[in-house]
Amino acid sequence: MKRYTQLTQEQRYQIYASMKAEHSQTEIAAIIGVHKSTVSRELQRNLGLKGYRPKQTHQLALNRRQDKAQPRITTSHWRRVEQLLSEDWSPEQISLWLAQEEKVSISHEWIYLYVLEDKRQGGQLYRHLRCQKPRRKQYGSYDRRGQIPDRVSIEERPSIVERRTRLGDWELDTIIGKHHKQAIVSLTERKSRLALIAKVLTKEAEGVKDAVIELLSPLSERVHTITSDNGKEFGCHKVIAKAFEADFYFAHPYASWERGFNENTNGLIRQYCPKGSDFTTITDQDILNAMNRINNRSRKCLGMKTPNQAFLVLIHLLH
Repeated sequence: MKRYTQLTQEQRYQIYASMKAEHSQTEIAAIIGVHKSTVSRELQRNLGLKGYRPKQTHQLALNRRQDKAQPRITTSHWRRVEQLLSEDWSPEQISLWLAQEEKVSISHEWIYLYVLEDKRQGGQLYRHLRCQKPRRKQYGSYDRRGQIPDRVSIEERPSIVERRTRLGDWELDTIIGKHHKQAIVSLTERKSRLALIAKVLTKEAEGVKDAVIELLSPLSERVHTITSDNGKEFGCHKVIAKAFEADFYFAHPYASWERGFNENTNGLIRQYCPKGSDFTTITDQDILNAMNRINNRSRKCLGMKTPNQAFLVLIHLLH
């Protein structure tokens, strides 16, 4: 017999959909992976005149859970949450880090509710969240930029890069400022998630090439491959590859998922350099501060280590 566990929002929506499909409570329990008594208890408590409403039910459950657990979370704990939020950690990162390092249990949902309540009272914590408005899906158009000579397709990239079993495989991209004035070069190491960023005065290939070489030179022994998109700013790819005796590959057009870690890093950078912002007002110190913050955030995919910690550990293991 399965013991009782609290239902997730996804499970509540599954209950709702299964009821619409006229499944029995026993069948619903099997679908969502809980004991049938859990489903029975859920419906007894939350089935009203308007039927079963999963969104409202889940919010009420979160409120009850928070009210019951609140005595365990002290004011000092919430001050710690506020401190980490101010350093641009996500609620999930804060929740996992507190549980691992300080043995404090605060779910990321509670933290989101805390931030929402702070916003209602005129607070500014919400400004540190990465997504403050809905994201629009962007669709590609025909590529009018021309072709880069001597491109090597990602299809020829060795499989070891995809497996992320070694240090030294990098993803490369640029972020463009307002009115296409100035840009940011973004590099991400696939295994450690280490991010290297620098500002360039233009998006021209020469400037991008110089920035990439300057960023990677201190780590020249840890550069095996570099993968970018098909932007003309990477026209000097052969010079970059030669500088590090590395292989340079190009992803397929409009296949950003082939450089997923780099795209994620760009999203983190956008916290500090929002879309549409004027890059001419951003200093090199601003860029360095942003890079340090990104590399000193604990990551779930790294076992709550930071990219800096992961990179140093991997280097130590290689020596």
